[in-house]
Order: sequence, then structure tokens, then C-alpha cells
Amino acid sequence: MTTARTNFRGWAAARRKALSTLRFTSLRLRLVVVFGLVALTAAVSASGIAYWLNREAVLTRTQDAVLRDFEQEMENRAGALPAHPSQDELQRTAGQMAASSQRFSVLLVARNADGRTVYGSSGGLNDGFALADVPESLRAAVNKEQPLAANNTSPYHLYWQRIVDDGTPYLVAGTRVIGGGPTGYLLKSLEPEAKDLNSLAWSLGIATALALIGSALLAQAAATTVLKPVHRLGVAARRLGEGELDTRLRVSGTDELAELSRTFNKAAEALEKRVADMAARDEASRRFVADMSHELRTPLTAITAVTEVLEEELDSAGGGLDPMIEPAVRLVVSETRRLNDLVENLMEVTRFDAGTARLVLDDVDVADQITACIDARAWLDAVQLDAARGIHARLDPRRLDVILANLIGNALKHGGSPVRVAVREEDSEVVIQVRDHGPGIPEDVLPHVFDRFYKASASRPRSEGSGLGLSIALENAHIHGGDITAANSAEGGAVFTLRLPRDASDVVRAAEEQHAQTPEKGDA
Repeated sequence: MTTARTNFRGWAAARRKALSTLRFTSLRLRLVVVFGLVALTAAVSASGIAYWLNREAVLTRTQDAVLRDFEQEMENRAGALPAHPSQDELQRTAGQMAASSQRFSVLLVARNADGRTVYGSSGGLNDGFALADVPESLRAAVNKEQPLAANNTSPYHLYWQRIVDDGTPYLVAGTRVIGGGPTGYLLKSLEPEAKDLNSLAWSLGIATALALIGSALLAQAAATTVLKPVHRLGVAARRLGEGELDTRLRVSGTDELAELSRTFNKAAEALEKRVADMAARDEASRRFVADMSHELRTPLTAITAVTEVLEEELDSAGGGLDPMIEPAVRLVVSETRRLNDLVENLMEVTRFDAGTARLVLDDVDVADQITACIDARAWLDAVQLDAARGIHARLDPRRLDVILANLIGNALKHGGSPVRVAVREEDSEVVIQVRDHGPGIPEDVLPHVFDRFYKASASRPRSEGSGLGLSIALENAHIHGGDITAANSAEGGAVFTLRLPRDASDVVRAAEEQHAQTPEKGDA
């Protein structure tokens, strides 16, 4: 059963490949079609001209020989008849005339001594060549007496016509004996010539078909010659787009395709150098941020300790600080906290960039986790929670708290109260929506709300944040295998939708496997 399924899949894949190769948008097929049409047009034109020329030559040659023989027989035999022959004499003479080398049927018409019209036929069409078998127009032309002139010394002439009866072509001709005598008609079958012409037509048709097949093969060969470099260029461009910046094409020849390959190689080399420079600068900037964050931790710890002492002095009942410097002390305490948050955010960003951020999973009641996040930051009066107890998920509680704190804090700071947090279950996901009642997010800002250090002055006239909160929230969602989207509600306000898996164990397991394989790849 498995073998049959594998064979069927292989056949289906081959069929899809063949159809994709033969689709009309394919350059190969278009080249073959164009070559075929050109060859077909040329072959049909040449065959048609050759057939027409040969047809005229064959028919004219046969016709001239028959008419010349008939004219000679009329002069020698019919001209020897008396002025008023009998039917027997006409019959005998017609038979003698028909026995000539051209083998045609003869009909003689004359008046006997009694003035009656008599006929003599050698046999032929419909068991006898009769006058009715001669076209009326031909009879009229034969019997019409022409006026004599310097260029016309004979009152009667030889006339001929081609007819078709029951699918067989015939030559019919007639003339009168000059000086008085019978009128003679001939009937000659052109069937042998028609068969020869049919054979010629078949030969030309076969030649046309062979020319068409040959042109298709030549087009295929030409297309292969042209498209192979194009295909290699496409593969190289695809590999380049996938990040293999060391991709290069082998160049041979001096034609346009070779020049295109050289241009691609130069562009790939320039791109590789540019990307390497940008990667080096990016790595240097990340290293600077990481080093700066670490370096700031030590003095910031000392500063934080001092500000805590100053804050205790501010809150003490004795009021140990001079009232003149109390605003400055409070400003220092506030800014120190902001600096602490900024350094912690920078440290978190460097962990994500270095790939060292890890999940510590635990069974979490989502509603309890949201309540704890809101309660710890004294947001209970400004936030409405719509979440039923009992929605459990296996997540990292600390990182979930960071996500919730950033989303809810962002809604409170830049949106409008009340902020509503709703939780629901969808299949194997937990969906958390944070909606505010503010002016919403401008359409030109929406694509950038999760960018690092991005601030939109139009929607955030005063922002004390670092521009990293939503970016860190999104990274924490991604490390869980989830996502965050931002949109504007139809009823007003912004809506942030967080989607997390019910169980992130598979994500943690995959990350651990990848981390375990990384040193092996480096050693190889």
C-alpha cells in the first residue's frame, strides 16, 4: 500500500512538473510554438506554390498533347469524310480517332443526305459519349462562326473546358472541320493526372509535417541553449535570495547571456560585501549595547542604593531633607527608576539578539496571572477584566507578566480609560485582547508599533518610554510560539491581540534541540 502511494505521488509530481514545463507562459513553449508557426507558414506556402506549379504543368502538358492529337485526327480522318456522311461512317471514323495514342472518347456530329442530324460515338461517359455530356457553353463556342480577318484566317476554332463528373475530372474539347464537315468533340479522363497530383499533395503534406517536427526539435534545442543559462541564473538568484550570498555563476562565452552572468556575479559580490559590512556594523552596535548595559549595571546599582536612601529620607516622618532640594531628589529618584528600566530592557533585547533567552514553564491560571499583573502595578481601578477562572496554560509566568505589563501599560499611557482585558480559548490557543478607549493608532503608525525605539509623535505627544516595551512584548510572544497583532477597533480605540499556545513545551523542546545541535554544526 505504501509503495503504491509513493508511486502515485511520484507520478503526480512528474505530471505537475511536465505541466509546469508546458504551460503557455513558459518561454520554452513559446519558442517552440513560434518556431513551429514560422516553419508551418513557410512549409505550407512552399508546398502550396509547388503544388500549384506542378498541377498546372501536369494538366497543361496532358491537355496540350490531347488537343494536338485530337486536332490532327479531326484534320486527317474527319476531314476525309463526305460532306453528308452516314451514321455508320461517323461511327467508324469516331472509333478510329479514339484509337489514337492519347486514348480519348470521340463524338462526331453531322447532317446526312436527308438533312437529318446523325451522331457517331466511340463510347465513353454513361455508356456512350453523347452531346448532352458536352457543356452548352462549349457547344455554342464551337458552332459559332468567327469573322475572317488578317489575324483570323479560320471561321471555326478549337475550344476546350475542364469538367468534373461524379468526382472524376475530364477534359472536353470540340471543333468543326473547316470548309464543311462534321463537328467533333473529345472526352478525356484526367483521373491518372489527378492521382499523381494527389500523391504529390500527400508528399508535400508529409514534407510539411516533417518540417514542422524538425522545427520543433530545432526550437527545443535552441530553447535549451538559451534557457539553460537563464535557468541557472534563476536558481542562483533564488539561492541568493535565500541568503547564500557566496553564490556565483560559471561564465563562458562572450554573448549577451554571458554578459548577464558576469553582471549577476558582480552584483552578488557587491551585495555580499555590503551585507557583510552591515552585519559587522550591526554586530558591533549590538556588542556596544550589550557592553554598555553591563557596564551601566555596576554604577547604576550604587546610584539605586543612594536613591533608595534618599527616598527613605523623603518618606520619613522627621523630614530630614531640605524642602528646597526635595523636588530635585524626587526627580533623581524617578529618573533613576527610568534608567533602571531602560537598562533592563536593553539587557533583555541583547538576550533575544544573542539567542540566549529561555523559557521557564509553569502551569498558569491566565485570569489569576492577569489579576496579579494588574494588582502589582496598582491598575485595578483603571482596568476591566473579562476572564473566567480555570483557563490554564503551560507558559513562562515571568515573560507573560512582561507581555501583559507592556500591553496594559501602553494602553493606559497612550489610549484612554477604561482599558478592557478579555480572555478566551480558541482550539489549542489562549487569546488575550487588550483594548483601550483612546483615539486609536494612525494607519501610518500601525506597521511600526512593534519596531524598536519607534515613537509616533502624532499619536504620542508625550512619551516617557524607551520605545522597547512593545518590541520586547512581541519577542516574548514569539519565544512562546505565539504572536501579537495591533489594530483599531470599529468602536474606537486600539486593540492588541495576544495569541499564545496552551502548552509551550514543544517550543521549548525544539529550542533545546536546536541549541544542542549548534556547537556540532560549528565544529563541522
